[in-house]
Amino acid sequence: MTIEIRRATHEDMQQFGSLTEYVYAGAYGFGEDNLTTQANQPEWLLCAFDGAKLVASYGTLPFTMRANGNAMALGGVTTVGTLPEYRRRGLLRALTEHAFTEQREAGPSVTALWASQAAIYQRYGYCVGSVQGNYSIDSVDINLLQEPDPGLSVTRCSLAEGFEDLRQIYREFVAKRVLYLHRSKPLWNNNTLNTDQNSGPVHAAICRNSAGEGVGYVVYTLLPGKVAHRARAQEIEIRDLTWLDIDVCRALWSFIARHYLVGRVTWHKAPLDDPTPELLVEPRLLHAQQTEGVWFRVVDVARALNERGYSVDGEIVLGVTADPLTPWNEGTYHLRVADGIAEVVKTSQQPEITLPIKSLASVYCGFRRVGQLANWGLLEGEATAIARADSLFATTHAPHCPDNF
Repeated sequence: MTIEIRRATHEDMQQFGSLTEYVYAGAYGFGEDNLTTQANQPEWLLCAFDGAKLVASYGTLPFTMRANGNAMALGGVTTVGTLPEYRRRGLLRALTEHAFTEQREAGPSVTALWASQAAIYQRYGYCVGSVQGNYSIDSVDINLLQEPDPGLSVTRCSLAEGFEDLRQIYREFVAKRVLYLHRSKPLWNNNTLNTDQNSGPVHAAICRNSAGEGVGYVVYTLLPGKVAHRARAQEIEIRDLTWLDIDVCRALWSFIARHYLVGRVTWHKAPLDDPTPELLVEPRLLHAQQTEGVWFRVVDVARALNERGYSVDGEIVLGVTADPLTPWNEGTYHLRVADGIAEVVKTSQQPEITLPIKSLASVYCGFRRVGQLANWGLLEGEATAIARADSLFATTHAPHCPDNF
């Protein structure tokens, strides 16, 4: 078997669509309705070919993500698939190595994906980068400890007339956060504002302050007959909820609670540091659970450390252990942050913290603290260096990515 790995061309897109339709069992549609062919450009797709036959694919979408106050490029890995008769031949590993090498030369320094199987991507140096909160509560159980500011108003609007407000509020909400994506119009339409045949119409309500400024919003669906309750059979599914201060969050939940025919309100993409449980008289009635979110990976250590935002100044010497997929990352790095600006150089100094690439990714995005990983034996360092690194890598907010790709 002679396998060629190369970028797809327009002529290959029909084969790509056929592969993804089979691998994902038509989850993204068939033929002209196949969303994977609509959402991808050939130049984003790295593919393996057996002669003229496309047998495996690996897509990387060009995103921009928030990184604790900074904007930085992110490679969004997607449409990874191999035809079953070509599996267990190392094609995915070969595609991943090829993609990482290209990213090092001219591409994002970090990458993320929604993992179909954790076992695959942990082998490739990815860590869990975020978790998603899942809520399910009856509208009658949304009782707030404190009433929202009466100067705030929440009003429904059409998606067309409210879109610019939604986009501006979202930009302000994510500015200091981590892993949130800069949303293009297609990203809005494919996630928060997406309507398929099963979801029903999408609604939006914007919270405004006394000056009429948009300071928060909730995007949701409202469907009948979803709950086995004679009086409250409707269901609200929250798609997105953002707020610029805690009173706005209260006002949005108060608006949701006024849907008296709703027997269940669900939200499957709440961030880890969502304050809603602190606002309710009985937070247990949220029936909160957590599931994994996106997986995250550092491809180029020096560039990634340089591009991230930092909340405090300081310095640390990091030793990154051997990583077969990105061998260029092995070594020692002196990270110095002054006036919020990072400077990173490779050095021959003795590392103060030694860690594998997966542990670095975890503390980089703020999902784990340096001290946590040290307690678990997943990195090494003296107590004073660990405390200094904890301070340096702390993020203002918990990492979160509500957008699928």
